[in-house]
Amino acid sequence: MATTNDPGTRRPRLARRIDGPFRFSVEQFDRLDELGFFEDRKVELIGGMIHEMTQNTGHVTSAELTGLILRAIFARGWSVREAKPLDLGGLSRPVPDFVVVAGSARDFLTAHPTTAALVVEISDSTLKRDRTTKAHLYARAGVPEYWTVNLVDRQVEVHRQPGADPAHRGRFGYGEVTTVAESGRMSPLAAPESEIAAADLLP
Repeated sequence: MATTNDPGTRRPRLARRIDGPFRFSVEQFDRLDELGFFEDRKVELIGGMIHEMTQNTGHVTSAELTGLILRAIFARGWSVREAKPLDLGGLSRPVPDFVVVAGSARDFLTAHPTTAALVVEISDSTLKRDRTTKAHLYARAGVPEYWTVNLVDRQVEVHRQPGADPAHRGRFGYGEVTTVAESGRMSPLAAPESEIAAADLLP
């Protein structure tokens, strides 16, 4: 990209996270993207805050392993979207590591999916947010199954039964959360005949 000495034409630099009193809507987020604010950065909008996503080598390896398995299981009639947005409206447009949705890639030519059969987040530095904020967002969107591939504790956390959290007004969560140890196995609700070893998703 060409540079200029005219300060009026310089593109503002985006901090790692914008989390002041101002919250961005999805429409404002899209406009910033169109104006080139994010350039080659990978970002997502969570609760009106723009987060830059980083990936270490363990995360990348786990993503490659998980993608191979999900695409083998959900081969026909499904689309496995890697690092693509979910349009949840309001102030959030998360970019999960994997989203499994019914249909084909062309079905989402004009709009991102608003829910999914399965969402998978590979979690290391974002583990706390994935367990709380992301779980709330996906449960509120009616995602029936949400997995966190926990690289810190080397396990997979399977979230099912989305619904309102009776203990916290306005919050959503999952009524059933199962921890699958590295030596364990699990099957997706949308493909119950397919058994996956937790170790096969871990680097």
